Amino acid sequence: MKWELLLAGPARKALERMPAADRRRVLAALDAMEQNPFSGDIVRLKAQPIAWRRPVGDWRILFDIEPEKRRVIVHDVVRRTSTTY
Repeated sequence: MKWELLLAGPARKALERMPAADRRRVLAALDAMEQNPFSGDIVRLKAQPIAWRRPVGDWRILFDIEPEKRRVIVHDVVRRTSTTY
């Protein structure tokens, strides 16, 4: 059974602005998250308002999971730098 995947405004804008090759990789990761958001190299973030992150190359998908509603809320997709977290 699929999970509902919601993209917040910053995540949509980030997808529109990133290079096409990176966008394809991030969209493939988002598709995989619809099947199982707990798969892949996800890490729970400590002391952050956004609870999870999933790396995709140089990009990080920042998201929350609502298991009772089978919902994944993608807050942002950011390029990994020394100040990303």
